[in-house]
Order: sequence, then structure tokens, then C-alpha cells
Amino acid sequence: MEKALKKMNLRFCGSGKHKLTLEKFFETENVVFLDVRDTKEMKTLNFDLEIFGIETVRIPIDELPDRLGELTKNKLIACFCSSGIRSAWAYIYLFSKGYNAKWLDASSEDLAKMLKPGKIFKAGK
Repeated sequence: MEKALKKMNLRFCGSGKHKLTLEKFFETENVVFLDVRDTKEMKTLNFDLEIFGIETVRIPIDELPDRLGELTKNKLIACFCSSGIRSAWAYIYLFSKGYNAKWLDASSEDLAKMLKPGKIFKAGK
């Protein structure tokens, strides 16, 4: 973790390399959507992005250390939660473990707004 934190200087944070916008996320190939919200939140509002060719993995943040083996280092992992706090923690943790991870810069509301009928229709073709 110390090595990862030492890399997070002003140059690193100012470059935005740790973030992934929703627009870029939907354009990226070989990406995993990692939902780190609580199971109750996931049941209330579930995002399954398979229709877009995006693998969805649901691991609540408090289970991430024990379930790390469910993730691959071969794909970009976009960490997501409803407010950004848990996804930032997940990103830092995965980054410190050598995963190709980014923090998905989006709330639940932002993601829901992107999933309009036209976008879903085009993805389903």
C-alpha cells in the first residue's frame, strides 16, 4: 500500500489517470464493472451491463480483500459505488495490489441517466 500511496502525487492525481468517465467507460473494451456497493443497495438498484459487452462483478467493499481472486489482472477494472467514496477505496486497494483499475467517476444517478432506451437499443443489435 505504501508504494501505491507514494505514486499518488500531484502529477498522478492532476493527470486524471485514476479516473474513468462514463463516456470513456462505455467506449472501453476488455473492461469489468466492479460494483462495490452493499448487497442491499445492489438488490434495490441493480446494474447489469452485459448487453454492452461489459462484465459485471458485484463485490461489496468489505468483502473485497477476501474475494480478490474473483478479479483478473488482464482487464481494466472500473470501480463503482453510489457516491464515489467506496469506489475510491476499492480503486486504491486494487491499484496497490497491481490491478489495472480506475475509479469510475459517476454516481448511481449518472449511470442510470446513461442507460436510456436508445443506448440500450443500439447495444442490443
